[in-house]
Amino acid sequence: MNARPESSVGIDAAAFAGPRGCLDLADLAAARGIDPAKFLQGLGQRRMAIASPCEDTVSLAVAAADRALSAFDIDPGDIGTLIVGTETGVDHSKPVAVYVHELLGLSERCRTFETKHACYGAMAGLTASMDWIASGRARGRKALVIASDIARYGLGTPGEPTQGAGAVALVIDRRPRLLTIDPSRIGDFTRQVMDFWRPLYSKVAFADGHYSIRCYLDALTAARADAVGPGAELLDDLAACLYHVPFVKMAKKAHQRHLEIERGAPLDLERDADRHLLAEDHGRRVAPWLELNAEIGNIYTGSLFLALIDLLRQAADRFAGRSISLFSYGSGCGATFCLGEVAEAASDWSSALDPADDLARRRMLDITDYERFVRDGESADTAESLDPAAYGLGEGLFYVGTVDHQRRYVRG
Repeated sequence: MNARPESSVGIDAAAFAGPRGCLDLADLAAARGIDPAKFLQGLGQRRMAIASPCEDTVSLAVAAADRALSAFDIDPGDIGTLIVGTETGVDHSKPVAVYVHELLGLSERCRTFETKHACYGAMAGLTASMDWIASGRARGRKALVIASDIARYGLGTPGEPTQGAGAVALVIDRRPRLLTIDPSRIGDFTRQVMDFWRPLYSKVAFADGHYSIRCYLDALTAARADAVGPGAELLDDLAACLYHVPFVKMAKKAHQRHLEIERGAPLDLERDADRHLLAEDHGRRVAPWLELNAEIGNIYTGSLFLALIDLLRQAADRFAGRSISLFSYGSGCGATFCLGEVAEAASDWSSALDPADDLARRRMLDITDYERFVRDGESADTAESLDPAAYGLGEGLFYVGTVDHQRRYVRG
C-alpha cells in the first residue's frame, strides 16, 4: 500500500452494522393508505431498517466496532479512546460506551464516554478524537468513535416513514487508510433552537419539521463560513459533498444551499437553467453516495458517515487524493463543516467497507411483524426476559432483558 504522511489524522477504518429486519416503504404506504410516491420520491427512501426489541444501541455499536476492527486488522488493545455518539442511549447516567467497552474487551486504560447532541454526537466524537491525537495524549494509540442510534416514531405518525436503525464505527488514527481531515478547515456552529427534541418521559421524539429544515440550512451556511470563510469558493475543488441525511431528499436541499452560497444568490427552480444546475451538480457530487441511506433510513448520528462509506465503497479509486466536504447537523442545534481528502490506498478497503451482502440477507418484515416489533419495543427496557429467536434472530449479540434494573446481553 502507498505510504501515508506522518502528519495526517483522520479515519483509518470504518464499518456499518444494522438490525436484521427491514420494511419496504411501499408496503408501509399501502398499509397507511398513502401514495407510495410520497415516500419513494418525496422522501427519497426505499426501505428502513427496523430494530427488534433485542437489538439496541449497545448491540448495534458492538457489531459495527467488531467489523471495523476485524476487517482492518486492528488490535482492540490499540484503542485508547472510545466515544459513542447517540441520541438513543439506554440509561440516563451510564453511557452506552461502557457497555461497548466491556463487550469489545478493550483495555482498562481506555478513556470512554458518550456524546449526546441529537444527530451531531459522532462528529463531536470524531473532532475530539483528532484533538486527543494531536495533543500527544494518544501515545501511539487509536480512537474508536461509534455512531449508534435507533430512530423511532409512532405508528401512523408523520415521522413514521423516516425511521431507521444502525451503527457506524470509525477508527481515528495518524496516517489514516481511508480519509484525512484538515484540522485547519473545520467550522462549527451552535444555537439553542427547539426544532427536534425528546423529553425524558418519551421514547419518541417531537419535531417541528419545517423549522428544523430551516435550522439545518442556516447551520450549514454558518459552519461552512467558519471553516473556510463566507466568500470562499469550494465546489470546483470538491469531488463530492456529503451531508447529514435524516431523509435522502434533505441532502438535495442542503446541496442547493451550498450552490447558493457559492453563487451568492438564491436558485430559482422555476428557471430551467437553475433547475438544470442543481440537478447536474447534485447528481454528480451528492446523489451517488445516498444508496445506503435510501436502503437503511435515518440512523441519526451515523447518517453522514453512512454516506461516506457509500462513497468509499464505490469511488475510492477514482477519488484518491481528491477533496470532499462533510457536514454534520444535530438538532437543538450544533453543526460542523469540514474538508477531507480520500487516501491514496482507500480503494484497497472498498470490499471491506461494503455492507451489501448483509443488507441482502435482511428479513423483509410484513406490516404485522413490523407493528409487533414496535409495540414490543415499547416495554423492552423493563422486560425481564426477551427471546431473540422470537424475532427471527440467530447468531449475534443481543439485549435479553433487565433484571434488578440491570441490562443483560447475551451472544447467541
